[in-house]
Amino acid sequence: MVIAFLHGFLLSFGLILPIGMQNGFILTQGALHRRWAGALPSVLTAAVCDTLLIALAVWGVSAIVLEVRWLRYTFGAIGIVFLLYMGISAWRENPGQNESAAITAWTVRRQMVFTASVSLLNPHAIMDTLAVIGGSAAAYSAWPERIAFGVASALVSWLWFFGLSLAGHLAGRSLASRSSLRLLNRVSAVVMLASALYLAHIIYRS
Repeated sequence: MVIAFLHGFLLSFGLILPIGMQNGFILTQGALHRRWAGALPSVLTAAVCDTLLIALAVWGVSAIVLEVRWLRYTFGAIGIVFLLYMGISAWRENPGQNESAAITAWTVRRQMVFTASVSLLNPHAIMDTLAVIGGSAAAYSAWPERIAFGVASALVSWLWFFGLSLAGHLAGRSLASRSSLRLLNRVSAVVMLASALYLAHIIYRS
């Protein structure tokens, strides 16, 4: 079980390390909120979504999901539309002369909805979780080992998202000016729009 746990921990750490849409959003939310607790909705939503996908992968549903083309296309289309909408909205946001970071920061509902969308409607993330983690978990025939593998994988997500939002919050203290907040919004918007184009490419290229 120890080997399975270490395997799951190291594998998940390697998968979660690159700064993609999900990580970039949580980092940005940590920077925008005056209080670190304000970014917790995005952190908790991302961690719960990752845990759900990991549980499904360890349970063995990855093969079914990955082979249903219409599901991949449907989730992809929803994800693309949502990313385009959020990207355009973020680009248009412009904090006023006297507005604070708390005003620019996203609401609890908006954080949760967007985080869930980039976690559950992103075929690239689903491929990483269901295919890589699910395929690796299948190497363990005994359920105690497979569960240990899954727990370690989920633990990485929880630790990473909490740490990432905290790092963004600490960095955000030096980015509290109006121009810096506008820049964060623009960078976030560009990442969302680029992610929508990339998502369309990987889904509909075949």
